[in-house]
Amino acid sequence: MATGFPIKTHDNKELPPALLGWFASRGWEVRPHQLAMLGAAGRGEHSLLIAPTGAGKTLAGFLPTLAAHTERPREGLHTLYVSPLKALAVDVQRNLLTPIAQAKLPISVETRTGDTSSDKKARQRQSPPNILLTTPESLALLLSYPQAETMFEGLESLIIDEIHAFATTKRGDQLALAMARLQRLAPGLRRIGLSATIADAMPFQSWLAPDTDPDSVRLVTCPQGAPPKIEILVPEDRIPWAGHNGRWAAAAVMRRIEAARLTIVFVNTRAVAELVFRDLWAENDSALPIGIHHGSLDPEARRKTEAAMAGGRLRANVATASLGLGVECGDVDLVIQMGAPKGAARLLQRTGRANHRLDEASHALIVPGNRFEYLEALAAQDAVTANDLDQEPFRPGSLDTLAQFIFARACAGAFMPDDLFEEVRLAAPYAGLTRGQFDAALDVIATGGYALRAYERYRRLTPQADGSLRLTHPRLAALHRLNAGTIVEAVTMNVRFGRRGRALGQVEEWFGSQLRIADTFMFAGQTLEVTGFDGPDIHVKMGRGTPSVPTYVGGRMPLSTNLANRVRGLLNTPERWPEMPPDVAEWLEIQRLRSTLPGLDDLLVETFPRDGRWFMVAYGFAGRPAHQTLGMLLTSRMERAGLMPLGFVASDYMIATWSLAEPTDLKPLFDPEILEDELAEWVAASPFLRRAFRETAIIGGLIERAQPGQHKTGKQLSVSSDLIYEVLRRHQPDHLLLTAAWNDARHKLTDLDRLATMLEAAQHKLTHRRLPRVSPLAVPVLLEAGRESVPGASADTAILLEADALAREAMALD
Repeated sequence: MATGFPIKTHDNKELPPALLGWFASRGWEVRPHQLAMLGAAGRGEHSLLIAPTGAGKTLAGFLPTLAAHTERPREGLHTLYVSPLKALAVDVQRNLLTPIAQAKLPISVETRTGDTSSDKKARQRQSPPNILLTTPESLALLLSYPQAETMFEGLESLIIDEIHAFATTKRGDQLALAMARLQRLAPGLRRIGLSATIADAMPFQSWLAPDTDPDSVRLVTCPQGAPPKIEILVPEDRIPWAGHNGRWAAAAVMRRIEAARLTIVFVNTRAVAELVFRDLWAENDSALPIGIHHGSLDPEARRKTEAAMAGGRLRANVATASLGLGVECGDVDLVIQMGAPKGAARLLQRTGRANHRLDEASHALIVPGNRFEYLEALAAQDAVTANDLDQEPFRPGSLDTLAQFIFARACAGAFMPDDLFEEVRLAAPYAGLTRGQFDAALDVIATGGYALRAYERYRRLTPQADGSLRLTHPRLAALHRLNAGTIVEAVTMNVRFGRRGRALGQVEEWFGSQLRIADTFMFAGQTLEVTGFDGPDIHVKMGRGTPSVPTYVGGRMPLSTNLANRVRGLLNTPERWPEMPPDVAEWLEIQRLRSTLPGLDDLLVETFPRDGRWFMVAYGFAGRPAHQTLGMLLTSRMERAGLMPLGFVASDYMIATWSLAEPTDLKPLFDPEILEDELAEWVAASPFLRRAFRETAIIGGLIERAQPGQHKTGKQLSVSSDLIYEVLRRHQPDHLLLTAAWNDARHKLTDLDRLATMLEAAQHKLTHRRLPRVSPLAVPVLLEAGRESVPGASADTAILLEADALAREAMALD
């Protein structure tokens, strides 16, 4: 489909004069990759642009739309922009409005996210803007309305920003299904993908293509700009034995903040954001303005922080991934990553927040939390230099997301099952979907499935005489829109100042339910004291001193396979050791002398006695989820072998168990058959499967998180989920959502694929070292055992004393 304006990709003069004038007024020239995107649009081609941060890729995605409206203004929705973050959609609107206003272009731009008012949403369905900026969730809801057909029939361009953040997830499944629906409504729709951190483009081209043919998506790339400058902070040339968030270096980090104009301090979890913010303020002798930004804070609080950064009123901001994907951050000149980044692509993405310009090097500083994290930081530094970025594998589309899409399609109007099946197969994740799988998903929405069809509440679709299906009652559409989405957050409670005070944000319900009046906890960068409760609200006032309750939950990101392999490489490259801090180099050298180092493709297992117990440490480098799963399975197998296991602890790098009897015959313990013989039994008996089922049941429409005017508590959701789970296990164990839950439990929660690879290596190359005492490499994981405690001076002192004793024991050569 041609867009009606002439373009030559080598000649700026073919741009409309209004746009040429705007570029000239800014002192800019159109970059070759931007012209290439214009050329692809002129030929009616789908396109994928991979360009580094600061290369103007977002403008490149919108340039065809701006040019088209300059030449032939039109009414109605022309371009849909989909972003992974609500804040990013708002930010792009701000940056789009400037060129539109300055070039005097007749284009209307609006956002539609969960924060958009209901009145505005209704108006947008009847009278949409020329450009609509939204998220996957809001797009899915738009497509559930009967007006979708007329709203999207003239859509010409779909722009997917940060495509790497979508494609391999359930949000990507949801977006791929939405794209298939849009293509049916607007056959001439042109798809555009944008990213700065894709390693292998072809799978993303296939995902983006309407027919999964990568050749139908033109790949546009941009020469790399100035290489990023990535340092590793090592105060006094020493790295701690244990810890995982770099808080030990708060004083040195504060000195770097003082020397910079504006710094983003990235952390990996919301909980650590609160702790690091508190640590930095304790070292902030100059009282520099420092903010905090994470997903649990109230949206208004996040917007104020973003505005303060953009306006130059902050010197630093402690943030999670909530600021990691392109939100306008002002004149940032330094990014600090507290703790290891866990992935090279994530590090590059975050580094790009500093000096957001193609020809100026971004500057990042990694603060490793411990010695293994130092190796991980060095591996990430090497990977970014080599442009060797990790990438999540693609997998078949999730069946619970498919069920939700079918429900949404029914909300928009009656449909023919055969037609919908063919439409769904146009989405890349569902290209291999069988008719049996589709019919099973359809049955979940129509009746709840065989075991639940007797319950009237699950009879949601009614057959018509022509073979089509329609909603049984219109109220079901409103219920669906209240509960749709693929992100199942933990149930939360609101944190508010006083009885009628402003909202600060939310904490997980399980955390809030353990609080009592007069308890203090960290939130929004402050110590808060609980003054009372009112339903879902926790009322607080300003507190003092060290919080009495540990900070709320923050999930840990697992180490990527790419970085794990690179860490192994560093362990097996002694010529690199002299460039490391002296204590790290000595640590590795004494490990080599006293035991051995993990090889590139083996499984090193050490056993040694300590304190009347036998420890077994396996260096799998498979990530924390896989190691935690292995710990459960190993201790179960050790119990049957009469080894009397007492416990285990897992990290990203290793798993340690301790038992009363000595493990001597190791190969049977690590036999891959453990995954076939015991995994199913263990997963079924563990909370993992129930937790996974709760998520799939919510996404698949069996359980509502909310009714009109009422949100269910976590306890209510758990009771509903457990009841349905037991019914299905007894009467329909092959139910589609049980199958989806099993797939999630095996892969997302337990990282089965990496675990299987590790155990396969153990069968071919298991290296066993029986030692008289703890090895240097084992010290960090032993220090992690039992560390879920309230932070405080006495606990910190105990950890330091234990670390000192373990280190002396491990590093002694006699």
